Amino acid sequence: MPPAANRSGIWTGLAAAGIGVLCLGGGWWLGQLQNGPEAADAARRTLAGQATGLQQRLDAGEASEAEQQRLLELLVALDRKAEATVLLERLADQRPQQWSLRLLLAELRRDQKDRSGAEREVRQLLNLRPDQIEGLQLMALLQLETGRGAQAQSQLEAALQRASKPQLKPEALPIGLLLANVLQKRGQPGQAESLLLKLAAGFPTDQRPLLARAMLQQERGDIKGAQESLALARARKPGPSDPRLDQVAAAWGLAPLRAPSPSPPAKPLPAATTGNQSP
Repeated sequence: MPPAANRSGIWTGLAAAGIGVLCLGGGWWLGQLQNGPEAADAARRTLAGQATGLQQRLDAGEASEAEQQRLLELLVALDRKAEATVLLERLADQRPQQWSLRLLLAELRRDQKDRSGAEREVRQLLNLRPDQIEGLQLMALLQLETGRGAQAQSQLEAALQRASKPQLKPEALPIGLLLANVLQKRGQPGQAESLLLKLAAGFPTDQRPLLARAMLQQERGDIKGAQESLALARARKPGPSDPRLDQVAAAWGLAPLRAPSPSPPAKPLPAATTGNQSP
């Protein structure tokens, strides 16, 4: 199920927001780190120099959108989060239609332990897009972290209701999975499992509700039930199965549920021979 409380801060935010995972020349930055502290220091100085030049262009009002984004990436890479926050505030205000910037700003504030600021940013996003799943995920996480699990549950229940009536919409599935995750974390595994079964019935070709149910069953020690749920999930789709099924089965030692290896081609039978042979 979606990791509502398993986000890894700004790095996950960069990927989720679609801004890109730091365009630092592929593996160049990692390569410098592997070459030892002197190479890493030199690489860091190079990035800092680039950031300084871009900041000067920004202050002079000459930085393009691409340069502003590049500056943001550099500031995050250099762990200059306060400066990144200031820049991201500016970008988010300039481009209100680009919701990913607001989400990233919320992630960055949370990463700096500013949960109230992070929640303020997420609320701005949800005011415009009430059922944006990434916003709902982060809001639920912030509410759980601050002891407001009931509020998280209530908000997600309302979102699921909107996505389910008058007819079931595709967005009901990720919202429902997130709600099940919150229910589980609030100590309500029975309600979580019941919801997952409803989602499995409502989305009969999707493996995720049954995979989530299997994980729930495994956590409470119901290995047989987990095996059955994984088997049902595998049977849902023709063709290649979700690789997560194999990963979960392998992690739990459920070898029989892993995708079977292709059988070797049968050897051809020896050709019939003519002539006199003993029976």
